[in-house]
Amino acid sequence: MPQIEISVPESALGPTRRAEKYHPLKIILLQGNLLAERVDAIVNPANESLLGGGGLDGMIHGFAGPELLKECETLNGCETGNAKITKGYRLPASHVIHAVGPIYPDRPTDRYSEYFTEYLKASPTRRQEIEQLFQKDVEKARELLLSVHKNILRVAQENGLKRISIPAISTGIFGYPTEDASKVAHQAVFEYLRDYGEGSLEEIRFVLYETEKYNLYEKAFSS
Repeated sequence: MPQIEISVPESALGPTRRAEKYHPLKIILLQGNLLAERVDAIVNPANESLLGGGGLDGMIHGFAGPELLKECETLNGCETGNAKITKGYRLPASHVIHAVGPIYPDRPTDRYSEYFTEYLKASPTRRQEIEQLFQKDVEKARELLLSVHKNILRVAQENGLKRISIPAISTGIFGYPTEDASKVAHQAVFEYLRDYGEGSLEEIRFVLYETEKYNLYEKAFSS
């Protein structure tokens, strides 16, 4: 399976406290199965309930066993853009960081959009207004995706984790375009490192199952 290490210059790591032991941080992109990762934590692309759902979220709950759901029931959910941590139970990973990414907004021309019926009947001026509202929703989703990646790193550091594995958050059933999501992930990681340093982290792994997603993430992180 393809794998690449992304160069992380020391200048990108931001402030370093004198009392901290320096860790040579690695950022790894690989095509593989997140569920098989033997790391300190894998990241679950969860919904706000944290009680399991479709796609990878449901698979993680299934492989971890019922104990994961029981612990998640004590967390009182999680708002979009934030993250919470549990044990990994029957997974190879020691912990699971549950990260709630945004749902990408439907385009006005999409039949599932809240604007669809109005857009079809709207005047050119009103259509332009609706398209502007859509762009605002896109920007809000982008900010939430940026936030959730930063909160993943924050939670990992707060719990002293060294190696974490992250999937392509929000690009599955939440519909976020992978090319855009990969650029947001890259921005979030390097902004966080610049502002807070690497802390306990020694390896940040982005694990992409599909070849297309791996290629897009490799392009974003190599630019």
